[in-house]
Amino acid sequence: MRRLSLDDLSRGEDGPVLSGAVPGYVLERGGVSRYLAGQRTHPEGRHVHDVPEVFTILQGSGVIEIDGASSPFQAGDVFVVDPGEDHHLISTGTLPLMSMWLHLQPERDS
Repeated sequence: MRRLSLDDLSRGEDGPVLSGAVPGYVLERGGVSRYLAGQRTHPEGRHVHDVPEVFTILQGSGVIEIDGASSPFQAGDVFVVDPGEDHHLISTGTLPLMSMWLHLQPERDS
């Protein structure tokens, strides 16, 4: 997992949004999720992807678990979860956690 800022997601001179933060990948799809204090994403267990996933924390605070290791986060933080990393967000703040998630796909030549 890599921690970034919103500035790191801006469009680069030579490519689309995210091209500088996650070279070789472009946005496939995404969404916004809301979690109350104590709620954990993907409570069913292990959760991994074969492509990177970007999380942008829009509101709230909590802990991100990557392969069992925990790291605190707050609104404004951005994370790139690498392929194969087991990942979960846990909301711990007084405000509901609002996070934007973006699934990426390999960039294809035009």
